[in-house]
Amino acid sequence: MLRSKLKTWLTASVIAAGASLTPAFAQDTGIPDATPIVTTEHGDVQGLVDRGIEEYLGLRYGKAPIGELRFMPPQKPDDWDGIYDATDLGAPAMQMYSASGPRTSDWSRQMQTIFPTYTEAKIDNEDALFLNVWTPAADDKKRPVMVWFHGGGYAYGSGGWPAYDGRNLAEKGDVVVVTVNHRLNVFGYLYLGDKFGEDYAASGNLGNLDLVASLEWVRDNIEAFGGDPDNVTIMGESGGGSKVSHLLATPAADGLFHKAIIQSGPAVTSGKKEEAAEFTDKLLTATGIETVEDLRAIPAEELLEAGRSIGGMRFGPIVDDVVLPSNPFIPAGPEQSKDIPILIGSNKDEMTIFMAAQPWFGVLDDEDLDKMAPSFGPQGPALVEYYRGELPDETPTYIAIRAQTARFMQGTHILAAQKARQGGAPVYVYWLTYETDTNGGILKSPHTLDIPFMFDNVEESRVLVGSGEGPVAMGEMMSDAWISFAKTGTPSSDLLPEWQPYQPDTQMVMELNVEPKMIAKPEAGAREILGAGR
Repeated sequence: MLRSKLKTWLTASVIAAGASLTPAFAQDTGIPDATPIVTTEHGDVQGLVDRGIEEYLGLRYGKAPIGELRFMPPQKPDDWDGIYDATDLGAPAMQMYSASGPRTSDWSRQMQTIFPTYTEAKIDNEDALFLNVWTPAADDKKRPVMVWFHGGGYAYGSGGWPAYDGRNLAEKGDVVVVTVNHRLNVFGYLYLGDKFGEDYAASGNLGNLDLVASLEWVRDNIEAFGGDPDNVTIMGESGGGSKVSHLLATPAADGLFHKAIIQSGPAVTSGKKEEAAEFTDKLLTATGIETVEDLRAIPAEELLEAGRSIGGMRFGPIVDDVVLPSNPFIPAGPEQSKDIPILIGSNKDEMTIFMAAQPWFGVLDDEDLDKMAPSFGPQGPALVEYYRGELPDETPTYIAIRAQTARFMQGTHILAAQKARQGGAPVYVYWLTYETDTNGGILKSPHTLDIPFMFDNVEESRVLVGSGEGPVAMGEMMSDAWISFAKTGTPSSDLLPEWQPYQPDTQMVMELNVEPKMIAKPEAGAREILGAGR
């Protein structure tokens, strides 16, 4: 919000004065300096300097996917004259949330300061193919590049969330950080090939093709911002981790990145084209769309509401034999990524952040837990009994949370094992067990807790990471490790023991806490129940 207000004030003041601000005046008043003008393949751009780090925000990497380009693969933007304004974020893509709306606790409102999930629906737009760059300097140093794909599943989110601000990471690691917006939900993953023919054959994976286009932009332009196009790490959490998983198996992405980080979002399988086509039929019937002209003309909000109201579809990539030839890591790891190092992991209590608003949270008893267990899946009752044995002093609420969270660790170990079996580049696995004291400590080690630590945004994210020096220590060690991985392919920090690669037999994992340690086969019993213990 401050950045947007400052930009508005600066623009109005400078226009009114008919002059530009000198660097000396800017420093005296606390107004940020302008960055150098950087020449990209499409034209010149200029942003602002944030405490010594150059920010180039809202850079267009693709044409607006509207009109005839709606549901088409991304195209490069047109060249421009003059200097592109890179002082503020680009629009988030069209956002899709549940019809029930946001939670209304004070804490959930406070979380909007770092994850503005619901406020973005007020400014979303189909024209959202933008990315952001943070760099220590637009020079010829060729720094490692860390490209972040946002969470929110494939339904909502953007690279502009404050939790993803790349300034601190760029400064600490002397790296270039990039975050990306791309098409989501019905606009990015609605399969139209069966209905409208070959021209729409790739429509079920457009959002991921946008990500490929962003990496092509990085390849072609990042050197002008002080980055190394031959040392690119892609990374993401939750849905962003799934996006990374899929790009590891997407032929169009081959050669565009060199390392990968998957946080709480392992994807070993993809959607099915047949199921996607069935959903499309329902949506077209509901909206009365019969022709390509109808498809282009329908207002975006109507499409979004139709996708929300029909339900029954989890948007995401599909195996279509056009963009994605097979599941990412089943039955084996993708050959194209055999030599790409991977860092992957999950958090101990992922599901608290999703379940804390449920009426049973904090008051569940053993009898009700037994009744609830089948809703956790076919193995739910067995998982509950396992965690009861492993955690005899834990309350039924947190037994339920651990049973629901087990799938994150299951997917993590399946993907890591498949990667290790390839015998190429190593895979490193972590398990975050640090517990935040925010919101009365009820969240423990929730989904998203890793993000402020690895971005080195602890002070900006106290609403999530909590109080005291513990979060500071976690931020130091995790940002160190992530930066090291981006630079060398090995996660390391003076605050960590030596991080051993994962192997299917030893299953060595770095437990991330204030006193980190390597552990063998964490929660192997739960993973055995889920079929991921081998």
